[in-house]
Amino acid sequence: MEQTETVKNSTSTPVMNRTGWKLYFTLPIFSWALYDFANTIFSSNINTIFFPFYMTEAIGNNEVLNQIASTFISYANAVASFFLVLFSPLYGVMIDRTGQKRKYIIIFTIIAAAATILMGVFGGASFSGKWFGMPIPLVTVLLLFVIAKFFYHSSLVFYDAMISDLGTRQEIPLISGFGVAVGYVGTLVGLTVYPFVGDDGFHEAFIPSGIMFLIFSLPLFFFVKDKPHPSPKKEPFLTGYKEIITTFKEMKAHKNIFTFMIAYFFLNDSIATTIAMMAVYAKTIVGFSTGQFILLYLVSTVSSIIGSFIFGYVTKKTGARKAVYYVGILLLVALVIATLAVNGAMFWVAGSMFGVALGSMWVTTRTYIVDLTPENKRGQFFGLFAFSGKVSSIIGPLLYGSITLAFADYGNIASRMALGSLIILTAIGLLVHRRIKEE
Repeated sequence: MEQTETVKNSTSTPVMNRTGWKLYFTLPIFSWALYDFANTIFSSNINTIFFPFYMTEAIGNNEVLNQIASTFISYANAVASFFLVLFSPLYGVMIDRTGQKRKYIIIFTIIAAAATILMGVFGGASFSGKWFGMPIPLVTVLLLFVIAKFFYHSSLVFYDAMISDLGTRQEIPLISGFGVAVGYVGTLVGLTVYPFVGDDGFHEAFIPSGIMFLIFSLPLFFFVKDKPHPSPKKEPFLTGYKEIITTFKEMKAHKNIFTFMIAYFFLNDSIATTIAMMAVYAKTIVGFSTGQFILLYLVSTVSSIIGSFIFGYVTKKTGARKAVYYVGILLLVALVIATLAVNGAMFWVAGSMFGVALGSMWVTTRTYIVDLTPENKRGQFFGLFAFSGKVSSIIGPLLYGSITLAFADYGNIASRMALGSLIILTAIGLLVHRRIKEE
């Protein structure tokens, strides 16, 4: 018999302490997790696989042009992240002021899905003429990718903050792990489009990916409600910067949070850049075919699912601070192996380890933010957490793209140097994380 007891969740609302599968399959939590399923389809199909393959197909046909394609991919990711840097802190202030999360998730998801579908429309177009010296369809797909990625990541600020409304402090690590695990099942479903795409029409994956992103988001739209907010404030959007400045002035009172965000900056720098560049790296450096990479990605996704569940329990047992550190070590080892990989076997090991680290990083960091932050500023700190991640998402791709551009004449060694730079960033993140004092 499963036992329940009445406790208070992180929002001080009495709830039943649920155990076993009863926790995961309540309608709000399962619907919330399905949104992770939906947005991971976008992340894997568009950000990691088919957009980079499309760019390589459109631009690169030798070692030098492959590095130029890598530069375009890196810079497109950096531009999207730049706009997220400007707005993500304000999103957090909006959450604290109004308590509204679902409304903005719906708006941003619809825009991101529409832009993704349009990427497929223009990717297959045959317009004549050029913009900025490049074919019009290629430029249009680049611009739509920036829009889609910006609104996709904007929705995640509100989605991540929603977790604190779903359960007790003891349940949140398990809910977070469940959401990430369900999300990576979405990766497996998203990859079902590949047999219908083949190796010569990667733009054909954009439309079905956008449609699936939207369809699997619908349960959250209808079945997850915002917690009632006592006194919503209606103030101009940009005045939120005043509250952010005030929070920075109170940095000494929240030293652990800000130290963690600096550590996360470097760790996420490595993760975000690897996600964006791993497909091109595997094909140009290790010599993987598209089919081989898809298979590797499937295996690393299964690793992410298993790792997410395991680290949900590790986080509950050891605490989020130690769990984040363990994930960082795993990430460091994976990057070292990938940088030195001279055959497919080494890259298989690196890809599987990275899969575990990727899924577990979202589980542990999301839980740690809830642990560290006061409730009345939680939305703001989730916004700053996203801010830290998105600043790093500018620096990492810019660093990677600049290295591949500067050393393009050296061929594939440029990509090894670029990936090697991420090892240094991860090590810095781990050193900073060690400075966080246990509370």
